[in-house]
Amino acid sequence: MYKRFLEDEVRKFLLILFSFLLWIGLSWSVDLQHILSGIVLAVICGLIFGENFIKETQKVLSPVRWFWVFVYIPVFVWEMAKANFDVAYRVLHPLMPIRPGIVKIKTKIKSGMGRAILANSITLTPGTFTVDIKDDTLYIHCIKVKDTDVEKASKNIAGKFEKILIKIFN
Repeated sequence: MYKRFLEDEVRKFLLILFSFLLWIGLSWSVDLQHILSGIVLAVICGLIFGENFIKETQKVLSPVRWFWVFVYIPVFVWEMAKANFDVAYRVLHPLMPIRPGIVKIKTKIKSGMGRAILANSITLTPGTFTVDIKDDTLYIHCIKVKDTDVEKASKNIAGKFEKILIKIFN
Protein backbone atom coordinates (compact mmCIF):
# COMPACT_ATOMS: atom_id res chain seq x y z
CA MET A 1 0.00 0.00 0.00
CA TYR A 2 2.78 2.42 0.97
CA LYS A 3 4.75 1.48 -2.16
CA ARG A 4 1.75 2.35 -4.37
CA PHE A 5 1.34 5.70 -2.57
CA LEU A 6 5.04 6.46 -3.06
CA GLU A 7 4.85 5.57 -6.77
CA ASP A 8 1.86 7.90 -7.20
CA GLU A 9 3.74 10.72 -5.49
CA VAL A 10 6.80 10.18 -7.70
CA ARG A 11 4.56 10.28 -10.79
CA LYS A 12 2.96 13.52 -9.60
CA PHE A 13 6.37 15.06 -8.92
CA LEU A 14 7.66 14.03 -12.37
CA LEU A 15 4.60 15.52 -14.04
CA ILE A 16 5.00 18.75 -12.07
CA LEU A 17 8.67 18.93 -13.03
CA PHE A 18 7.97 18.11 -16.69
CA SER A 19 5.08 20.60 -16.88
CA PHE A 20 7.15 23.37 -15.30
CA LEU A 21 10.12 22.78 -17.62
CA LEU A 22 7.77 22.74 -20.60
CA TRP A 23 6.20 26.00 -19.38
CA ILE A 24 9.59 27.68 -19.08
CA GLY A 25 10.66 26.31 -22.46
CA LEU A 26 7.55 27.57 -24.20
CA SER A 27 7.26 30.93 -22.47
CA TRP A 28 11.01 31.51 -22.72
CA SER A 29 10.84 33.96 -19.87
CA VAL A 30 12.38 33.82 -16.41
CA ASP A 31 10.70 36.79 -14.76
CA LEU A 32 8.95 36.18 -11.44
CA GLN A 33 5.40 36.37 -12.83
CA HIS A 34 6.05 33.67 -15.45
CA ILE A 35 7.86 31.42 -12.98
CA LEU A 36 5.05 31.67 -10.39
CA SER A 37 2.38 31.07 -13.05
CA GLY A 38 4.33 28.05 -14.27
CA ILE A 39 4.67 26.62 -10.78
CA VAL A 40 0.97 27.05 -10.01
CA LEU A 41 -0.13 25.45 -13.30
CA ALA A 42 2.41 22.64 -13.02
CA VAL A 43 1.25 21.79 -9.48
CA ILE A 44 -2.40 21.81 -10.56
CA CYS A 45 -1.62 19.51 -13.53
CA GLY A 46 0.49 17.25 -11.33
CA LEU A 47 -2.18 16.88 -8.67
CA ILE A 48 -4.98 16.23 -11.15
CA PHE A 49 -3.23 14.02 -13.71
CA GLY A 50 -0.17 12.72 -11.84
CA GLU A 51 -1.51 9.25 -11.07
CA ASN A 52 -1.99 8.59 -14.78
CA PHE A 53 1.24 10.17 -16.01
CA ILE A 54 3.82 7.37 -16.00
CA LYS A 55 3.29 3.80 -14.95
CA GLU A 56 6.98 2.80 -14.91
CA THR A 57 9.00 5.63 -13.44
CA GLN A 58 12.36 3.84 -13.81
CA LYS A 59 11.99 4.06 -17.61
CA VAL A 60 11.73 7.85 -17.47
CA LEU A 61 15.07 8.18 -15.74
CA SER A 62 16.96 6.01 -18.26
CA PRO A 63 19.74 8.04 -19.94
CA VAL A 64 19.55 5.83 -23.03
CA ARG A 65 15.90 6.76 -23.55
CA TRP A 66 16.72 10.46 -23.10
CA PHE A 67 19.49 10.13 -25.68
CA TRP A 68 16.95 8.80 -28.18
CA VAL A 69 14.52 11.61 -27.31
CA PHE A 70 17.20 14.11 -28.29
CA VAL A 71 17.90 12.15 -31.48
CA TYR A 72 14.17 12.14 -32.30
CA ILE A 73 13.73 15.91 -32.17
CA PRO A 74 15.96 16.80 -35.17
CA VAL A 75 14.61 13.84 -37.15
CA PHE A 76 11.08 15.08 -36.54
CA VAL A 77 11.98 18.67 -37.45
CA TRP A 78 13.70 17.50 -40.67
CA GLU A 79 10.73 15.35 -41.72
CA MET A 80 8.36 18.20 -40.93
CA ALA A 81 10.43 20.63 -43.03
CA LYS A 82 10.50 18.21 -45.98
CA ALA A 83 6.73 17.73 -45.74
CA ASN A 84 6.19 21.51 -45.65
CA PHE A 85 8.07 21.92 -48.93
CA ASP A 86 6.19 18.99 -50.45
CA VAL A 87 2.80 20.45 -49.53
CA ALA A 88 3.86 23.92 -50.75
CA TYR A 89 4.90 22.37 -54.08
CA ARG A 90 1.55 20.62 -54.41
CA VAL A 91 -0.37 23.81 -53.62
CA LEU A 92 1.67 25.98 -56.00
CA HIS A 93 1.84 23.46 -58.87
CA PRO A 94 -0.61 24.40 -61.66
CA LEU A 95 -2.08 20.88 -61.85
CA MET A 96 -2.11 20.34 -58.05
CA PRO A 97 -0.78 16.76 -58.11
CA ILE A 98 -2.78 15.34 -55.21
CA ARG A 99 -4.39 11.94 -54.69
CA PRO A 100 -5.98 12.10 -51.25
CA GLY A 101 -6.99 9.00 -49.38
CA ILE A 102 -6.84 7.07 -46.14
CA VAL A 103 -4.02 4.59 -45.69
CA LYS A 104 -3.78 1.81 -43.12
CA ILE A 105 -0.40 1.36 -41.45
CA LYS A 106 0.87 -1.01 -38.76
CA THR A 107 3.23 -0.08 -35.94
CA LYS A 108 5.54 -2.18 -33.80
CA ILE A 109 5.33 0.29 -30.91
CA LYS A 110 3.76 -1.48 -27.91
CA SER A 111 3.29 1.47 -25.58
CA GLY A 112 0.09 3.49 -25.75
CA MET A 113 2.05 6.69 -25.16
CA GLY A 114 4.48 5.74 -27.94
CA ARG A 115 1.62 5.13 -30.35
CA ALA A 116 0.06 8.45 -29.41
CA ILE A 117 3.34 10.28 -30.03
CA LEU A 118 3.72 8.49 -33.38
CA ALA A 119 0.18 9.51 -34.34
CA ASN A 120 0.79 13.12 -33.27
CA SER A 121 4.12 13.23 -35.11
CA ILE A 122 2.39 12.04 -38.29
CA THR A 123 -0.41 14.57 -37.81
CA LEU A 124 2.04 17.43 -37.21
CA THR A 125 3.79 16.59 -40.47
CA PRO A 126 1.97 18.57 -43.19
CA GLY A 127 0.09 16.49 -45.74
CA THR A 128 -0.83 13.72 -43.30
CA PHE A 129 -3.41 13.39 -40.57
CA THR A 130 -3.99 10.50 -38.18
CA VAL A 131 -7.68 9.67 -38.33
CA ASP A 132 -7.86 6.70 -35.96
CA ILE A 133 -5.76 4.31 -33.87
CA LYS A 134 -6.90 0.76 -33.17
CA ASP A 135 -4.36 -1.40 -31.33
CA ASP A 136 -1.29 -1.52 -33.60
CA THR A 137 -3.09 -0.06 -36.64
CA LEU A 138 -3.20 3.62 -37.55
CA TYR A 139 -5.40 5.10 -40.24
CA ILE A 140 -3.72 8.05 -41.90
CA HIS A 141 -5.25 10.56 -44.32
CA CYS A 142 -2.63 11.56 -46.89
CA ILE A 143 -2.66 14.40 -49.38
CA LYS A 144 -1.06 12.02 -51.90
CA VAL A 145 -1.38 8.28 -51.40
CA LYS A 146 1.79 6.64 -52.68
CA ASP A 147 1.24 3.06 -51.52
CA THR A 148 -1.86 1.17 -50.46
CA ASP A 149 0.17 -1.85 -49.33
CA VAL A 150 0.25 -1.80 -45.51
CA GLU A 151 3.96 -2.62 -45.17
CA LYS A 152 5.13 -0.10 -47.79
CA ALA A 153 2.82 2.61 -46.45
CA SER A 154 4.01 1.91 -42.90
CA LYS A 155 7.63 2.28 -43.97
CA ASN A 156 6.99 5.47 -45.97
CA ILE A 157 4.80 7.27 -43.46
CA ALA A 158 5.99 6.11 -40.03
CA GLY A 159 9.31 4.39 -40.71
CA LYS A 160 11.76 7.06 -39.54
CA PHE A 161 9.66 8.04 -36.54
CA GLU A 162 8.92 4.47 -35.51
CA LYS A 163 12.56 3.32 -35.44
CA ILE A 164 13.43 5.90 -32.80
CA LEU A 165 10.15 5.78 -30.87
CA ILE A 166 10.57 2.02 -30.37
CA LYS A 167 13.89 2.71 -28.64
CA ILE A 168 12.22 5.28 -26.40
CA PHE A 169 8.96 3.52 -25.50
CA ASN A 170 9.39 -0.26 -25.85
